[in-house]
Amino acid sequence: MADDLTRESERILEQSRALVRDNQAGGRFRRMPQSIGRGSAEMKRQHLARKLRNIAFAAGAIFAGSVIVGLLVDGLGFTGLVATFFALIAAGMFFGKFPRMKVPKREDLMRGGDVQTLVGRTELWLEHQRPALPAPAADMVGKIGVQLDALGLQLEGLDQQHPTALEIRRLVGEHLPEMVDSYRRIPAHLRSEQRAGSSADQQLTQSLGKISTEIDSVTRQLAEGSLDNLAIKNRYLEYRYGGADEPASENN
Repeated sequence: MADDLTRESERILEQSRALVRDNQAGGRFRRMPQSIGRGSAEMKRQHLARKLRNIAFAAGAIFAGSVIVGLLVDGLGFTGLVATFFALIAAGMFFGKFPRMKVPKREDLMRGGDVQTLVGRTELWLEHQRPALPAPAADMVGKIGVQLDALGLQLEGLDQQHPTALEIRRLVGEHLPEMVDSYRRIPAHLRSEQRAGSSADQQLTQSLGKISTEIDSVTRQLAEGSLDNLAIKNRYLEYRYGGADEPASENN
């Protein structure tokens, strides 16, 4: 009997500690992965805006309905006001929860949209894979998110059939998710096991590092045109107005 009480006490204490850890980690909010880039953050913002719009429409419809009913029955009365209040609460709870944000599946990443849309989808997809990755790989995913933001800026106005755009589609929409999917298909207890000099955890981190390097290289290639244009304009200004330390010539 004493042993049973001891075990029950230990179970209650462990549950209490778990609750404290859960609250310190952000409770239920931790279920929503932190955005790794502006692309996925913008998608979340648009989803939230649609939810708020639905709530506003529902509230407007409920108010309009209550006014019409009040006019028909010569006043809502206390019961009608309470019913309206609970209807507003129910609408807010329902449209605040639904529709849920749809996380793109791997096969959806390449479907439709331009390259910038693909980058945003991949960021959102990666966020939801991140908790299953080893710590070094998860950190690398955060770095890739920052790089994808920089790449997205360079993609504005880029021809979708440009060879660079096609290469980005393969790199971000195929190679990157394929590598993460391949890792996740490995049983968890085998991921840290050494095989041929390295483990699956190490190979994933190394592969993410290579993709990070390639994304940086593509971004630099796309930025070369802007850098060249800036240098040309700077040389023109120096030729037209002189160096920064030289006084501007006066027009007679």
